[in-house]
Amino acid sequence: MEEKKKKKVKTIKIDLDKCNGCKACEVICSAFHANPPYSSNNPARSRVRMIREPIRDIYVPVYAGEYTPAECMGRDKYIIDGKEYDECALCRAACPSRNVFKEPDSGLPLKCDMCEGEEEPLCVKWCITDALTYEEREEDIDEEPKAPEVDASLKSMIDKYGMDKIADAITRMSQKG
Repeated sequence: MEEKKKKKVKTIKIDLDKCNGCKACEVICSAFHANPPYSSNNPARSRVRMIREPIRDIYVPVYAGEYTPAECMGRDKYIIDGKEYDECALCRAACPSRNVFKEPDSGLPLKCDMCEGEEEPLCVKWCITDALTYEEREEDIDEEPKAPEVDASLKSMIDKYGMDKIADAITRMSQKG
């Protein structure tokens, strides 16, 4: 039996009961992703956003996920401690229907890169309440079938199309240039 391949999955686990809404995660993320790193602080460039409900004292850090080219069709509601939240507020995707997780100058989508090059994401390292924890785990993945190799050598082109057609094509291309 063939051994399954494994891939490393990196995630940030969020404990809402510990989050106090200090936004240290937003600050360090935007500073790390400034150009050059740590040269400025613009929370709009952060890959993590704090969703808050101050009356109920609820804070939800949401970090940026994959880009989606179209608006989703789901408009589910979530109830947290009796307060109703729209699905969009908790969504991790950058999408056309909102400006969350988009680079403010270019409009390009942002995605959490887990602070590539660092030992762990800086939002986790700087979280003073330990509401954010970094986890790595391995998951089995199905092997994708390999695409057949394509022979694009001159010999294979001649075998397939004939010497005359190849010579004519080269002549036409050289006349256009």
